[in-house]
Amino acid sequence: MQTRRFIGAAALIVASGLGVSLARAQTPAPNGADVFKRVCAACHMEQPAGPPPKLGPLGPSDPSALRARAVPPARLKMFTPEAILNALTNGKMQAQAASLSDAERRAVSEFASGQTFSASAAALKNSMCKATAPLTDITRGPQWLGWGNGLENARFQSQEQGKLTAADLPKLKLKWAFGYANVASARAQPSVAGNRLFAASENTEVHALNPKTGCTYWTYKADVGVRAALSVGPYQGGTAVYFADTRANAYAVDANTGKLIWKTKVDQHPMAGVTGAPVFYDGKLYVPVQGISEEGTGAFNNYACCTFRGNLTALDGNTGKIVWKTYTIGETRPAGKSKTGVQMYGPAGGSIWSPPTIDAKRRLVYVGTGNGYADPPQPMTDAVVAMDLDTGKVKWFKQILPDDAWAMGCQAKNPDNPACPKTLGPDFDFSAPPALIHTKSGDRLVLPQKSGLGFALDPEAQGKVLWQYRFGQGSGLGGQWGTSIDGELAFFGTADLLTPTPGGMHAVRIADGSVAWKVPPQAKLCGDKPGCSAGQGSATTAIPGAVLNSAMDGGVRAYSAKDGTVLWLYDTNKEFTTVNGVPARGGSMDGTGPIVADGMVYVNSGYGGLIGVPGNVLLAFGLD
Repeated sequence: MQTRRFIGAAALIVASGLGVSLARAQTPAPNGADVFKRVCAACHMEQPAGPPPKLGPLGPSDPSALRARAVPPARLKMFTPEAILNALTNGKMQAQAASLSDAERRAVSEFASGQTFSASAAALKNSMCKATAPLTDITRGPQWLGWGNGLENARFQSQEQGKLTAADLPKLKLKWAFGYANVASARAQPSVAGNRLFAASENTEVHALNPKTGCTYWTYKADVGVRAALSVGPYQGGTAVYFADTRANAYAVDANTGKLIWKTKVDQHPMAGVTGAPVFYDGKLYVPVQGISEEGTGAFNNYACCTFRGNLTALDGNTGKIVWKTYTIGETRPAGKSKTGVQMYGPAGGSIWSPPTIDAKRRLVYVGTGNGYADPPQPMTDAVVAMDLDTGKVKWFKQILPDDAWAMGCQAKNPDNPACPKTLGPDFDFSAPPALIHTKSGDRLVLPQKSGLGFALDPEAQGKVLWQYRFGQGSGLGGQWGTSIDGELAFFGTADLLTPTPGGMHAVRIADGSVAWKVPPQAKLCGDKPGCSAGQGSATTAIPGAVLNSAMDGGVRAYSAKDGTVLWLYDTNKEFTTVNGVPARGGSMDGTGPIVADGMVYVNSGYGGLIGVPGNVLLAFGLD
């Protein structure tokens, strides 16, 4: 009897399993075209042909001309399905794809790219270093720590640390290339500390590499993609690599072993992410938070816009516990309902896109803020804000452009649409950190704005504007990611992506804001490729006698600090054989700039999206 029951039960189990298998087999695979139409088409629409938007004194006179901020279908064909899938699962499109199943994400990735998934192998096993040398003291030897090569974000490398001067630049040769797998952009600026180069990617991987050979010591996988530059600093057990991901998780990883020390969610908003590098100082990690996913959703798909509030969050460096959080925007409240009955909110926005700047003497931390996303207007958008290092209390702020609120999908005027600002602003963020400069005449905070203006502010006078210099016409699309300082000059590259003449380089005297020299846009290296531009909004990097810049046309250029003569040029628009076996090529460069340490120059190439040519490579140059 028991035997019969067992056989009967077994038969039932087999039949049930077979039924499930048959049901799965009969379930049709998702249709990529249908998924795209349902979830993606509202933003990823073909744009009508026509002349570029007219320019006013502060940029496009009609800011609604910029309302399309998603890659149109024809441009998506430039991306691999692996890169699109990574953007949906780990990158900046994860919020929009949150409701999709894995099968739907794969189907829409194939449809959008016009390609099928390949069986490309991961990094070759022989890319691992044959021997592991212990991490050396990060306070000794050549280094480039964090985004700005120091707490003050001046982006200058001395001859002692860099072991390069202007005379050496023409002799630079490509030494090795490292491929980031399954991505279309290489956005996270690497750092050098001790005898390691730390690099990260939107594919979630953080690597410790040998700076001279590119071999891999260890790889750590974050929860989602990493766009922000990496910072290196001490913790109670040794040395940590500090970084944050696109879902606002901050991490501390042991620099020697790659093992996780702690992980903290710094912002609970579903659209929150981190683009600016976290900065470690005096036992705390300062993490800037942005909300591009909400700004890019705007008035589409009945989204309850907008509730994100930019903020700076201070963490205990040893434990990851939140010490304080300061918002750049007032509390969000209901602001009316849309025509379809969806509750809308405001104020919102004020993202902090870039790393904070530490003023140890005044015990202050400075941040540059972005535009608002929703009304009412706020006093700390498009501003420089000074906070107390220990408490986060706002000590002062200087707003450069008031009433700048922008969200995708909105018209120039929106009197009856609570999902949008009543009047759309030009979207002139501060996407660069203030560089703290010490001069004989006093300290200065120097930074560029997307308006095409560079500013010097007085930290002793609550941000009083000491001078301003116009280096461009201004553009709401793209960014102005940072200046560099050589002691006497500040260097600004020009983005101006929505103007007829993007690109160019300017050297400005710190003392009075007068121009020392300026160089017009360079001839484009990328030809007529979609996304190709001569824009040069990436952060600049200064060494003795020269300034380096990586551009949207795929060119890395070094200019003479004396007169702007181009001393060295490298075209990254090509395929590279990589040390880790990942197929890689160069493309546009925006955001991060080159870094210099120990006779080497390192630069990421690839900025695939609405404004750039895809790429996925880290390049290392050195002297013979």
